[in-house]
Amino acid sequence: MSLIEDYALLGDLQTAALVGCDGAIDWLSLPRFDSPACFAALLGDREAGRWQIAPAEGGRATRRGYRGDTLILETEWDTGEGTVRLIDFMPPRGTEPDIVRIVEGVAGTVPMHMDLRLRFDYGHVVPWVRRHDDDLVAVAGPDSTWLRTPVPLRGEDLATVADFDVEAGQRIPFVLGYAESHHPKPRLVDAEQSLAATENFWTSWMAHCDYTGPWEAEVRRSLLLLKALTYAPTGGIVAAATTSLPEDLGGSRNWDYRYCWLRDATFTLQALLGTGYVAEARQWREWLVRAVAGDPATLQIMYGLNGSRRLPEQDLTWLKGYENSRPVRIGNAAADQFQLDVWGEVLDGLHLARDAGIPTDDTAWDVQLALLDFLEGNWQQPDNSLWEVRGPRRQFVHSKVMAWAGVDRAVRSVENHGLPGPVERWRALRDRIHADVCTHGFDAQRNTFTQYYGSTSLDASLLLLPRTGFLPWDDPRVVGTVDAVQQDLTVDGGFLLRYRTEHGVDGLPGDEGAFLACTFWLADALFGIGRTAEARDLFERLLALRNDVGMLSEEYDPATARHVGNTPQAFSLVGLINTARELSGTHTETSGASGQRAVHDGTQ
Repeated sequence: MSLIEDYALLGDLQTAALVGCDGAIDWLSLPRFDSPACFAALLGDREAGRWQIAPAEGGRATRRGYRGDTLILETEWDTGEGTVRLIDFMPPRGTEPDIVRIVEGVAGTVPMHMDLRLRFDYGHVVPWVRRHDDDLVAVAGPDSTWLRTPVPLRGEDLATVADFDVEAGQRIPFVLGYAESHHPKPRLVDAEQSLAATENFWTSWMAHCDYTGPWEAEVRRSLLLLKALTYAPTGGIVAAATTSLPEDLGGSRNWDYRYCWLRDATFTLQALLGTGYVAEARQWREWLVRAVAGDPATLQIMYGLNGSRRLPEQDLTWLKGYENSRPVRIGNAAADQFQLDVWGEVLDGLHLARDAGIPTDDTAWDVQLALLDFLEGNWQQPDNSLWEVRGPRRQFVHSKVMAWAGVDRAVRSVENHGLPGPVERWRALRDRIHADVCTHGFDAQRNTFTQYYGSTSLDASLLLLPRTGFLPWDDPRVVGTVDAVQQDLTVDGGFLLRYRTEHGVDGLPGDEGAFLACTFWLADALFGIGRTAEARDLFERLLALRNDVGMLSEEYDPATARHVGNTPQAFSLVGLINTARELSGTHTETSGASGQRAVHDGTQ
């Protein structure tokens, strides 16, 4: 089993595959991110589905990397017989998805082996495989795949295998296409032509990046991976490409992240707008408006790729899980939780887009008015917090602060954009929420805000208070909170936990690793209170956690020095981009969560 950090990403803006250092594709859902996987060895073993092409002698690759500013992966092995290169990519989607793999001889003559084990429905179904003209077709239920290659193939042990030699200068293609089984045979792409088109697509897209600074390479790679998590037909951005990679190795903290979270909206918009990607920001904003339209009382924390609401959670009992981390889950029951902060997150994100000059219409403001009406009547309710705790609902401080932020953005929309609304009532409500948080969510003895009202526990989300404009960075309560959070939640290496799981607030067994997005927030906070050298040092340590192709998962386990959680994680990538912009002085000051120097003008 490969380590989580052994994987690289391929993507076509509708789904994604993970390729290990051994030349094996161990994860692929077709035709969409949230579809059942046909390669699920990541969560089981090779019998759950994988596709490996590698030298016959096996072993890890000698080196690998993406070709320039693209998602074209090049993996090389130096063997006793010579050197071989494997070129992997997914062409930007036409009507159906394709995976293209080209074996290129670099030096000598290298014996190669291919092993294709298609297992539909997350490894549960072995397909019927047959010849069709020059192609190999595999069919099971609603799914079919088509493999084209000049290499002779044979069936062996419920797999399709091939042994062949590749000489220096020779290029041998493998193209795997997909179609729903009741549709005609898909038109498989030409490997060499699609390689050139794919390189041109990614290179042209990256040409729009206008970030310049000391971390340009890191930001550009993170943007490419973030773009790969975009579902192009709707503009939605998935939280990660995988499900059930454990936050606690061998434990049960395993969740499906192949959906779109509302709370990511503002941070993602900030990253896209701040690096020149206005079109992507507009598409994300439009997805957001469509997804949340309807009864504001039924607002969810996450939605499907097309804005769908029903994401029922179930366990896949036939999969043993990554390193025996059970259960393997698909769907996500947290979609049904009440998380007060998302009303504020949506209002903040839409306001940020408006401030950035993204054209809007009356529909967006009408949606915001409905959200504000709900927020006005429900901001005092306890909730499950942004961390989706499965324990009792509480009066979480971050949730209240985001309720404040939502009302604040409404006031600013009236003041700065001339939009209609009961601004005096909203100003009064904003002040009431602010006073409530400062009275009940602050521990004067320790000079810190707390995780929830009446507690002494801390939470990394408290670092976001000044980013919303709730209080200025130089307020002693903010400085005290940053100090307290850093002292209480830091683990080896200076990385930050979300909160202390041993306090039992999340209602789950086991532990988890350091949360990378939270550690980026800490770097931002240290910079915000004037500890610039410390912030830069922490940021550099975070960058050192990336794997050889720039991937970051959700969390990092300092005890084992390993990535944990789903990968690649959009929240981690966005954190890297935004912190790089902040520390390199390219951050544009705006209101909302993107405004690092926003100051509350109240009296509390």
